[in-house]
Amino acid sequence: MAGLSKDTPRPTEIKLHKQSRLLDIAFSDGKTFQFTCEFLRVHSPSAEVSGHSHGQEVLQTGKKMVNILKIEPIGNYAIQLNFTDGHNTGLYSWDLLYRYGLNQEEMWQNYLKRLETAGASREP
Repeated sequence: MAGLSKDTPRPTEIKLHKQSRLLDIAFSDGKTFQFTCEFLRVHSPSAEVSGHSHGQEVLQTGKKMVNILKIEPIGNYAIQLNFTDGHNTGLYSWDLLYRYGLNQEEMWQNYLKRLETAGASREP
């Protein structure tokens, strides 16, 4: 797992909006990112989603309505997200979340393309 560099901004606020299924994260450098629960679920850093090596990613389908039940802090470097579909094995480190925030639009478009190619759906 990539360690945190001392330069990685730390979250100053993490706020879950259960109704709209959004997670807001404000970082110490002033950047704020908003993620859908679906985005975080389909991009889970867990082995069952991202695989054990590059190219082994498992396409996640039917996650449009997924929500986060609980957010658990892991030390001073990550959070674990417990999703409504039972998934809870990914550790979201601060640097991972920050990188996701910076690359979210491109990651989302790639995900939608992969779904389309597979003939799969976001709908549960």
